[in-house]
Amino acid sequence: MYKIYPKTLFLGQKIQYLPSCQSTNDEAAALIAQNDPAEGTLVVTDNQTAGRGQRGNQWEAKAGQNLTVSLILKPSFLSANEQFWLNIAISLGIYDLLHPLVGDALRIKWPNDIYVYNRKLGGILIENTLHGYGLAWSIIGMGLNVNQTEFSYPTATSLQQETPLPNTYDVPGLLSRLCETLEQRYLQLRSGQRDQLKINYLQILYRYQEEQLFDSEGRYFRGIIIGVDETGRLAIAVDGQVRYFGFKEVSFVI
Repeated sequence: MYKIYPKTLFLGQKIQYLPSCQSTNDEAAALIAQNDPAEGTLVVTDNQTAGRGQRGNQWEAKAGQNLTVSLILKPSFLSANEQFWLNIAISLGIYDLLHPLVGDALRIKWPNDIYVYNRKLGGILIENTLHGYGLAWSIIGMGLNVNQTEFSYPTATSLQQETPLPNTYDVPGLLSRLCETLEQRYLQLRSGQRDQLKINYLQILYRYQEEQLFDSEGRYFRGIIIGVDETGRLAIAVDGQVRYFGFKEVSFVI
């Protein structure tokens, strides 16, 4: 059973703990369908058997070794075309948790991966429900590799691999602190501090203002990331022109 006591107003004050489930995002969606859960409710599991990542990928996590959680928010102050601001706030909240542990090698890889150098430490999957032109509910699924040290993918890493402890990391303790950093960034967004959030986001964006090889629908090209627009599209300077790409329209070639 998860018992955490975050110093927050609402985030993480209510928790549904499941020893095992297919997907914490699915369980959070079921909570929303069944009743009106409090904003900031968490769904936490030790063993997610069918976790999802972006682009339909499966999230690999060994039972009991990592942080697997979904957060329920009600960002009614955001319109449908502003939902990427939530992605920015959540990414920064995770960064604020991890940076003191792993240092300046930590980066946010667009659109929603957490990287240390060129290896993936965590991922985010945000699923929104609309009400008219605005957001009614947001389910923020987060997976962070904590104590796991063996992965099927050579590009994966964990806290224990990057900055090993003699024993292991305290996963509930990390979740408690994460609640605090996420709430700080979410309240910053809710109060309209978008300019500061955008500045912070670009400062830690993976490969920002560096020449990089990209793949768009099987076509390779070189370009430089120069920003992210209001709808979350990646802005890349290519041959003197700025091109914009959505979530599934471009990928990094590493």
